[in-house]
Amino acid sequence: MREEILRILRERKEYVSGQELCETLGVSRTAVWKCIRRLEEEGYEIEAVPRSGYRLLGSPDSIAEEEVASRLTTERMGHPIRYFAQIDSTNRLAGREAAEGAPEGLLVIADEQTAGRGRRGRTWSTPAGSAVAFSLVLRPALAPESISMVTLVMGLAVAQAVEELYGLAAGIKWPNDVVINGRKLSGTLTEMSAEAEAVHYLVAGTGINANMTAFPEELRQTATSLTLELGRSVNRAELIAAVMRHFEADYDRFTAQGDLASLLPEYNRLLVSRGKEVRVLEPGHEYSGTSHGIDERGRLLVEKADGEVTRVYAGEVSVRGIYGYV
Repeated sequence: MREEILRILRERKEYVSGQELCETLGVSRTAVWKCIRRLEEEGYEIEAVPRSGYRLLGSPDSIAEEEVASRLTTERMGHPIRYFAQIDSTNRLAGREAAEGAPEGLLVIADEQTAGRGRRGRTWSTPAGSAVAFSLVLRPALAPESISMVTLVMGLAVAQAVEELYGLAAGIKWPNDVVINGRKLSGTLTEMSAEAEAVHYLVAGTGINANMTAFPEELRQTATSLTLELGRSVNRAELIAAVMRHFEADYDRFTAQGDLASLLPEYNRLLVSRGKEVRVLEPGHEYSGTSHGIDERGRLLVEKADGEVTRVYAGEVSVRGIYGYV
């Protein structure tokens, strides 16, 4: 019921009478009052005026289930939500839930993640109360070889959400890292369960540096956060809801066609390396060239000095700018 009350108060942005809440939710005035008191204990600022009703004035920086759910406008993504104050890995838990039949759209959120993972076995730090860590269960009707494109879709959605909410010039470092001013803000790790020709399920785990104010020495030159870029903190639940909204729209376009053709203009607009010289680091082989964006399969198009255009597949290949991270 807390989710429904929060949603009503947030959408109305004005006083809502206790009687209206009772009739809408089918509960007693006492039940509504108790729920309001509980929300206030959790940090919500709710004004109560006799003969006018309740009005939401402020929300805590919470990513608990009812706070995120009350902000969602999606049909599938983020339904249902599993929230944990602390967990080892959201991807690990989402994978177990998916194996047991969890529906597409299940969202696992953690306020603190103690064993988060990035690409190529790297760790991903998720300090309590400052970062965003979530994993989304997906069940696309696609062949396993198409699944790598989902990471690009998630990277696109994060960049779109950051651009929309904060007006920041978020870009994408291929394939899915989101960067601001040349430093990493977000990354996605996708894991799947599949057979030769069919995908059972997919888990897309994403970490976003939201309200972090400092990083370990080894990350200070390559990482950033929304707080550092904006000079203020952000509401993490609002950010998660915006990412879900953009991802659902982008994912539906992607799965309808089975490739990224309809998303190419938007993705390539945000690709920071487009038109720039990059260094492709393949196992046992490195070369430089000019990036010309991605194709409909998510492959990076790199033109070598001799004019040959190679298509670089996401995976164990790393692509960096000639003079730095991007």
